[in-house]
Amino acid sequence: MNQHYQQLVQKLEEISHLNGVMSTLGWDQEVMMPVGASEARAKQISALAGVLHERMTDPALGDCLRELREKTADAWGAIEQCNIHEALRSYELETKVPKQLVQELAELGSLGHGIWVTARQENCFADFAPVLKRFLTLKKEWAHCVAPESQPYDANIDLFERGTTMAMITPIFDRLKQELIPFINAIQDQAHQPDTSFLQGHFAIERQESLARKISRDIGFDFEKGRMDVSVHPFCGGSHPTDVRITTRYKDTHFIDSLYAVIHETGHALYEQGRPYAWGDVPAAESLTMGIHESQSLFWERMIAQGKPFCTHYFAAIREAFPDHLRNVTIDAFYRALNTCKPSFIRVEADEVTYPLHIILRYEIERGLFDGTMQVDELPQIWNELMQQYLGIIPPSDVLGVLQDSHWGSGAFGYFPSYTLGAMYACQFYKTLLRDQPDTEDQITAGNFAPTKAWLNEKIHRQGRLYAPHELVQRVTGESLNPDHFLSHLQHKYRDIYGLG
Repeated sequence: MNQHYQQLVQKLEEISHLNGVMSTLGWDQEVMMPVGASEARAKQISALAGVLHERMTDPALGDCLRELREKTADAWGAIEQCNIHEALRSYELETKVPKQLVQELAELGSLGHGIWVTARQENCFADFAPVLKRFLTLKKEWAHCVAPESQPYDANIDLFERGTTMAMITPIFDRLKQELIPFINAIQDQAHQPDTSFLQGHFAIERQESLARKISRDIGFDFEKGRMDVSVHPFCGGSHPTDVRITTRYKDTHFIDSLYAVIHETGHALYEQGRPYAWGDVPAAESLTMGIHESQSLFWERMIAQGKPFCTHYFAAIREAFPDHLRNVTIDAFYRALNTCKPSFIRVEADEVTYPLHIILRYEIERGLFDGTMQVDELPQIWNELMQQYLGIIPPSDVLGVLQDSHWGSGAFGYFPSYTLGAMYACQFYKTLLRDQPDTEDQITAGNFAPTKAWLNEKIHRQGRLYAPHELVQRVTGESLNPDHFLSHLQHKYRDIYGLG
């Protein structure tokens, strides 16, 4: 039986290495690749996807797994059990999907990204619509293959946030809408809004980059095992915990957006660099779901970096980087400006109060596209109507509206809910950290982030995939996902900032 397990590990590590190559190709496509190479890259990715599919559906792998499945669970340790369970799930999933469909999805994902970039540059949703329609057809076909008993959108959500369905998400999102929309309106009705004028102007990009690298390094990103670059859409990629790559985008008229994008992506990167890769390149050592991954990026971006202790520590360095704008600004004024709540068009630039409504909008659109109650050609109008309904603003262009995200260009339907699930996880994790380490905010004020990073490493990063998301949250916090913590955090923080009773 040990021989079968060794064979399984060998096959799983080969698959992991090939996935690493695929990830590097994806990073290169968004950061370094010449525009003219898009068609050739799509064919390369399609060919590699075919090879991966063959490895993941190899009958010899299936035989090995069947032998291992017959052994009682008590015969294995937790890591071995996890590897066998994850490999079985992946094998059963992959063997249900024809190789041709896998390759077509991969090729369309590569081509779709380039078409999205061009459509975005030209503000022309009609150029992107055919890609979106084809993706919906293929993703419904894929869902029918892997989970014919489920709703197609549920199958796609499960790919990113395992065990999560529309039946679970919709009531939570409806509650967030019910409480956040009137709260945002009450904030906007306040006569005295925080002064944000000093966050606008000209900010040298080289100074932005230097500051971003310093803060990323301070909170724990290992540049010996990672790098930072520029892309159209900020992301965290790479092929292994020893090769983690983050990106941001810079504007010389703003510095907060790019800085906090770096902090956000550093949160993802710390999760990747903190994974237990000493276990081998096997499923047990991989990160969990996208919701848990987002909890780590939002933990650092929202709970830490937008907090008063963090602002207190870094204010002098930020003012030194941009003295012309911040010379006469106080720490309190900076903190309030940083945490301004104001509806805006761009999701990745939204504040933490309005951000969930950007996600709910996308979730409801994806749900409508999959159940047929919404049509692709109508999306610009639907998008604008929902923006008006939820945030009281209408995008003046598709670039600021329906074309702003890269997700649909790669076929990542079901991904968006993970962002707000992650925000709720992050809030719950942070509350638990404060309980476990009561001096956390004093440490942050002093610029000592090591205890916080060590807590996350121990509680989350080094757990790999040993536990399902709901089990991990229960183990770390002592309760299941509870949106009360998130809503209470927002109400308390922003009532104080805006002087609401």
